[in-house]
Amino acid sequence: MYKRVVLKLSGEALAGNTDKNFDNETIYGIIDQIKAVISQGTQVTLVVGGGNFWRGRSANPAMDRVKADQIGMLATVMNAMYLADSCRQKGVEAVVMTPFPVGTMTQQFSKDLANKLLSEGKVLIFAGGIGHPFFSTDTVTALRASELEADAILFAKAIDGVYDSDPAVNPNAVKFDEIPCKDIVEKNLKVIDIAAANLCYEQKIPVVIFGLAEEKSVIRAANGEKIGTTVTVQLLFIWRFLCQNRLKYLKKR
Repeated sequence: MYKRVVLKLSGEALAGNTDKNFDNETIYGIIDQIKAVISQGTQVTLVVGGGNFWRGRSANPAMDRVKADQIGMLATVMNAMYLADSCRQKGVEAVVMTPFPVGTMTQQFSKDLANKLLSEGKVLIFAGGIGHPFFSTDTVTALRASELEADAILFAKAIDGVYDSDPAVNPNAVKFDEIPCKDIVEKNLKVIDIAAANLCYEQKIPVVIFGLAEEKSVIRAANGEKIGTTVTVQLLFIWRFLCQNRLKYLKKR
């Protein structure tokens, strides 16, 4: 069982299988699992996307990228506030933290405050990305995990793990039970943002990628059970990677 985790939820996950922005049944189910994880002694933080409201420039390809990303940041704030109130309804105290002031509606992120709130048993919901364009919510997930020294990052997705190719296109796609973080970067598998994968790789933060729809998936992932795909950051893999690149360099000389 991990002591502290960062759970990444996409905005689309909050909509469930409906055509609405929010599906309360899905959201309450997630919160029930989070509540169970907290009762076991694990501190939980969340990063939520905004895809149920906004998908960047997909709405208008001619739109300025900076403005499109800023709208996306605000979409994540709306999702975080909805999640926080849903937590309240379930008896879980949650605090929304953003990298920029949002009136009195959120707390501005600081590591010291975040650690204090977590020690009090509160759930933290990080929204607004890192406050700047050109960075995904995957990146802020890895960033907050690094800042708060989380034991693991849990990516809850529509797909149940990492495959060598798209299983929706290739019926013979092979699922990995375990994969080195460097392989995600080198093979460009696109299961998480490359910048996020690089940061996890550098900071040696293990990542679990699993299907949200699986039974008790969040609880199982937080307990360290075998679920989905574990992205490893073991020193052995890093050492091999460095040695291989050193050999390539020597051969070129």
